Amino acid sequence: MSTRSQIQSYLKSLPPHLFGGYGGNTPCVEVRSDTARVIIDAGSGIRQLGYELLGGPCGKGQGDVHILFTHFHWDHLIGLPFFTPIFIPGNTLHLYCVEGNTQQMLETVFQKPYFPVPLNALGSKIITHVLEPRKQFSIGDISITPYKLDHPDPCWGYKFEHQGKVYSHCVDTECTRVSREALGLDLPLYQNVDLMVFDAQYTLMETIEKVNWGHAAASLGIDIALRENVKRVLFMHFDPAAPDERIKAAEQQARRYYLSQLKAAQKTGKPFREVDWGFAIEGMTVEL
Repeated sequence: MSTRSQIQSYLKSLPPHLFGGYGGNTPCVEVRSDTARVIIDAGSGIRQLGYELLGGPCGKGQGDVHILFTHFHWDHLIGLPFFTPIFIPGNTLHLYCVEGNTQQMLETVFQKPYFPVPLNALGSKIITHVLEPRKQFSIGDISITPYKLDHPDPCWGYKFEHQGKVYSHCVDTECTRVSREALGLDLPLYQNVDLMVFDAQYTLMETIEKVNWGHAAASLGIDIALRENVKRVLFMHFDPAAPDERIKAAEQQARRYYLSQLKAAQKTGKPFREVDWGFAIEGMTVEL
């Protein structure tokens, strides 16, 4: 008979597609420093984050919450009506987006028949901010710059900088611009980056079948990371209809592509700077 520790050790050894899975919530990522917390998007994952925030100032009606929106497709804002701090009097929510229609989004989400609580009945104070493209701003001690992604509707990635560390959030991009020349003013989003989170909703074949759907394959992110010397890449925003086995197959496909690039460089004698990369698992924490 196995002991508890042996069982736990065995379960931890299993890959995500066999135990626990990659996760099923839609996008919500939190970036923290010693003094600031910034949330990216309000997908269904923000519901659990809201519960966690209740253990701090938000639970006392003294919280300041900062949420950056990449864009307003439903999967990136569906969790907002279930984000508990938004209902607590005394809390202040700062909502940021490059596109200037945040107020219209709020009025659409918080109205019947879509949601029973109207916007004017929310307990918290909501302040909207319109960001300038490619212009740096700060939230606490974190510097942030929005850059445009490749998406059917306007969508923006964000580059975070703090004490010499850089994180780039590049989710919901079809990556139709690949070369440095094509990326133009948005190239800095991918340069001098310690961690890049990149869209990997599809396999490479699926990106051909689903042109203008606004998502990429991991191999496209690998190409950019190799060229721009990105230190680490995490892929996320998987197809919500994909079972964990299919996501694992996409990860294996990306691994084969990465190794083929390595072998090609070795064969030709070209320099090859290896990239630490993998598929993200819901709830994971990365320290830079």
